[in-house]
Amino acid sequence: MNTMIKRLFNTVFIASIALSSVSYAANKATTVDELLEMVRSAKISESKEHRLREKSFKAAKSQQQNLLAKVKSEKNVQERKSETLEKVFANNDLKIKALEEQLKKRLGTLKELFGHLTSAAGDVVSRMDQSIVSAQITGRSEPLEALIKKMSNNTRLPSIEEIELLWFEIHREMAEAGKTVNFNAEYISADGEKVNGQILRIGNFNLMSDGEYLSYSPREGVISALPRQPASKYTSAAAELQSSTNGYVKIGIDPTGPSGGGLLKALIDTPTLVEKWHQGGEIGYIISAIGVVAILLALWRFIVLFGMSSKVNTQLKTSSANDNNPLGRVLLVGEQNANLDAESMELKLHESILKERPKIEIGLSLLKIIAMVAPLGGLLGTVTGMIVVFQQITIFGAGDPKMMAGGISQALVTTVLGLVVAIPTVLMHTWINGYAQRILHILDEQSLGIVADRVEKS
Repeated sequence: MNTMIKRLFNTVFIASIALSSVSYAANKATTVDELLEMVRSAKISESKEHRLREKSFKAAKSQQQNLLAKVKSEKNVQERKSETLEKVFANNDLKIKALEEQLKKRLGTLKELFGHLTSAAGDVVSRMDQSIVSAQITGRSEPLEALIKKMSNNTRLPSIEEIELLWFEIHREMAEAGKTVNFNAEYISADGEKVNGQILRIGNFNLMSDGEYLSYSPREGVISALPRQPASKYTSAAAELQSSTNGYVKIGIDPTGPSGGGLLKALIDTPTLVEKWHQGGEIGYIISAIGVVAILLALWRFIVLFGMSSKVNTQLKTSSANDNNPLGRVLLVGEQNANLDAESMELKLHESILKERPKIEIGLSLLKIIAMVAPLGGLLGTVTGMIVVFQQITIFGAGDPKMMAGGISQALVTTVLGLVVAIPTVLMHTWINGYAQRILHILDEQSLGIVADRVEKS
């Protein structure tokens, strides 16, 4: 059936080629005889080509049959090999299970012991990786990691020496935690340069060198100086301890040193008063400037009123009027108008006191205004700062509480500045106003005394 289909296909194919040739030749032939000759020549050439193609197809078919026979033979060989390997695998699986059961029986309670040793070794390795003792004694965890790997393997058992090494490292860590040791090592200074110098290790709490506190990064194994150092009293104590050979030195250490030394870094990174003042921004600067103006104004008025009060006290002790003080000028007015009646003299004296009052009370109203405006300025800075915080929350979200706390603390700085300016200003205003009111009280008292004398004489 397939052969007939192939022959039919070849016949149609040859006919189509012959027709195309005839159609092409029809355009060239001039007579019917020439056309017949062309068709016969084309048919002969096509039949030859068809025989050659059929011959090549038969040769290829014979070759494919040979290849198919080879593949089937190879398949049979591999299948027999696979069956053999499966049998070997099944036998090995049975042997492994038997050996595991035998190992389990022989280990007995040692298996539980190895489990505890593995857990203890893991804890010790974790502790040593975070301990600053590793900055001095390097490579302590590699043997213990090999011990953990061996105890986790079912085909190998740890030796007595390896188990004793675990005991030794546990006790060495405890012993080193109570020592203060100097050792030479390379560390990175605050300028970013590598320095090879002497380092002081205080137990497993802190590293110091040349009066500077150092930090140890267990992951990179790098010792570096802290970008910001504690107060000078701590750094000077560190330098004194490193240079001392005996005795006791009072020094500050970080109790969280074995767990990363986060407390010391947090305390050092705490903003100073100057940094907190800068956090207030432009409104904080304005409030500070107003506070400076209030202090200068209060000092100026205090000096003026203190001198004025001294002169008034001196005037009270003398009988002759002097025009270098308010009381003397009021008394001079009374002497100049001694011939007037009591009512007229009272008016003259009251007029002179009114002239002296502005000189005495100048600046007091400004101090009072500053004391009222400073807290309002602080409240303005807090409100604007909170607006910025809420804008950051809108953009970045509220997932980081540190960012929110930092923004809120900066916003509250202006409130603190406002209160810091307002409270002293109120006290200074009250104090200076007391001097002014005392002088005015003396002026009123003396003027009323003059009027009373005049009434008695009349």
